[in-house]
Amino acid sequence: MPRPVKITGRTSSVTNAFVNGVIPTRWPVEEEIAEVLGILELNADDLRCCYCGDRATEWDHLRPLIAAKRPTGYISEIANLVPACGKCNQSKSGADWRTWMLGSAKLSPKTRGIPDLNARIARLERFAEWREPTKFDFEAALGKELCARHWANLERLHALMYECEKTAVEIREAISRILKV
Repeated sequence: MPRPVKITGRTSSVTNAFVNGVIPTRWPVEEEIAEVLGILELNADDLRCCYCGDRATEWDHLRPLIAAKRPTGYISEIANLVPACGKCNQSKSGADWRTWMLGSAKLSPKTRGIPDLNARIARLERFAEWREPTKFDFEAALGKELCARHWANLERLHALMYECEKTAVEIREAISRILKV
């Protein structure tokens, strides 16, 4: 039987939204995309995941945007984005790309037995050296007070989610008593 959905099971999604909601995006020009694909030895007409070679469905942040529930300082820009498939992007999550690729995480390239792993790592190393990605110190630029307000909002939302979960449990239990299930 499926378990009831827990409202509090989405706190990490809300946290990610709070972090991603303040991270700026710098849109690339076509020449930058072409240069990245050249470094990664990928074809724009048949775009493949730089980690495993499956069809790319999205762009992954090579260096994570979030660590310890806060921005790392990296922004969304071509110097920090690589084509990826959904399996790799989800499996890598916020891990260091090299550690993840060579690690035992579910769906990592090593775990999946991707045969040309060293060549893929070499291309990603060239990409990582291509251009230094922008790193932004939110607190230094915006002030501690503004940032503290944002994170306090997140904490209040998390607390409200826990309160909502208690109410949801009461509702499920009441319905179960009524239906005698």
